[in-house]
Amino acid sequence: MGSYRDDGIVLRTQKLGEADRIITLLTRRAGRVRAVAKGVRRTKSRFGARLEPFTHVDLLLYEGRSLDYITQADTVRPYGKPLSADYPRYTTGTAMLETAEKLTPVEKEPSLRQFLLLVGGLRALAESAHNPRLILDAYLLRSLAVAGYAPALDECAVCGTRVGDASAGPAGSREPPPRPWRRSR
Repeated sequence: MGSYRDDGIVLRTQKLGEADRIITLLTRRAGRVRAVAKGVRRTKSRFGARLEPFTHVDLLLYEGRSLDYITQADTVRPYGKPLSADYPRYTTGTAMLETAEKLTPVEKEPSLRQFLLLVGGLRALAESAHNPRLILDAYLLRSLAVAGYAPALDECAVCGTRVGDASAGPAGSREPPPRPWRRSR
């Protein structure tokens, strides 16, 4: 058990006791990490607002038995202020943070591509580069592909017929369109 330095995005915070918080982060080298920030809820906290969701931080962490401890935090880039000023961008950013947390189910398993994808998505949102819905759609498709759930858009999901084949029907399928439900007999 020792200390290590890493940078990460704050995904979520939870109250712990009277003055502490559990911070869930997606870090560059360690993947998803849950760490305790001591005294962060006090008015004279040294961390202050650095450990709020949407913040890209450089951290010094100490490994604990079940949770790590944050001993130092420096802001790399705060994405919270520009996102909280615009509701569609805020909801898009929240969906991105939740997706990143759900698609990294194992703690301390490195997921560099998910981290870089999240940083790029938050940067595009903060800079208002594109419509927030387009950014979210692109982020979701790419993060699903990184996690191993990429959709196959060039072939039929039932029979495997390629869309470009001459014998394939509409949308690359020989089958009738799928029914949303079937009647049980």
